[in-house]
Amino acid sequence: MFDKLKSVEQRFEDVSEMLSDPSVVADQEQFKKLMKEHKNLTPVVEKFREYCTVKQNGEMAKEMLDEAGLDKELKDLAEEEMLECKQKSEELWEELKILLLPKDPNDDKNVIVEIRGGAGGEEAALFAGVLMRMYTMYAESKRWKVEMLGANETELGGYKEVSFMIEGEGAYSRLKYESGVHRVQRVPETEAQGRIQTSTATVAVLPEAEEVEFEINPADLQIDTYRSGGAGGQHVNKTESAIRITHLPTGVVVECQDERSQHKNKEKALKILRSRLYDAMMQEQNDAIASDRKAQVGTGDRSERIRTYNYPQGRMTDHRIGLTLYKLDAILNGDLDELIDAIVTFYRAEMLKADSEN
Repeated sequence: MFDKLKSVEQRFEDVSEMLSDPSVVADQEQFKKLMKEHKNLTPVVEKFREYCTVKQNGEMAKEMLDEAGLDKELKDLAEEEMLECKQKSEELWEELKILLLPKDPNDDKNVIVEIRGGAGGEEAALFAGVLMRMYTMYAESKRWKVEMLGANETELGGYKEVSFMIEGEGAYSRLKYESGVHRVQRVPETEAQGRIQTSTATVAVLPEAEEVEFEINPADLQIDTYRSGGAGGQHVNKTESAIRITHLPTGVVVECQDERSQHKNKEKALKILRSRLYDAMMQEQNDAIASDRKAQVGTGDRSERIRTYNYPQGRMTDHRIGLTLYKLDAILNGDLDELIDAIVTFYRAEMLKADSEN
């Protein structure tokens, strides 16, 4: 691993040198690519250099201890320094192991979040709205941009399905583990008897696919227009501005009626379609990811859940990592960092375990 870190450091030096070359600066595509690589290498190299400094300090303290005639006070200081450096170097080494894990190529991408009401009828649709609000508030706390892509609202203000894009650095890296079935236990607004009901909503987090990454053959598309509908009022218009796009080879269907402009709805629908097809392609390339996703999202049945939000007890439980937090109101208001940090740490540990076994 040390040799690998030395080679990473050398590559960092090489990239830094290339970035100062006028011919590289003139080539915007190459310059952008190298800047991204430099950014990715920087935290590894900085941590490695810190590790080397701490190791060197520890060795110097050990050499002092080995010196003859050292008085007790200096000896105690040297021993303390040596122990501190040993502990710090071990911590830095573990951090370096994590930094060297293969990086998900999608981590820096924007995401498309799709939420659908699952089991529970109108209450499930209302819960889908709660989840949408939770994620948009989290995005706002990160100063990420949120753009609505499409929504199918119900009479009571819930969503049969809703999709939106979150644009911001590292959005996918933070939200990618949110895909799955989310379960809620609460007394619904529609319940007159005050009984607790269990409902579900499914969440799918897709990395945004750029046109250069995934091209769609126009001949493979069937595009239909229709009048938008919904809960009434502003959600209904008298022109055929709503768009339905069917990808004929796969049968994937995307609808968008969020905008009054047919052109804008088509643009948004293509953005969703491209990301869905890209996500499917990535899954085919990695059987493990495909099986994980299937296990997480499933059919929306109550039993296939990754997380439960219990209103009466004010708690949230993530079943994958066995974490329970009694701060439901804060979580639903977008305070997700503690939860996401714990999930990311869990999956990193799993990756380290798998890496050590190979």
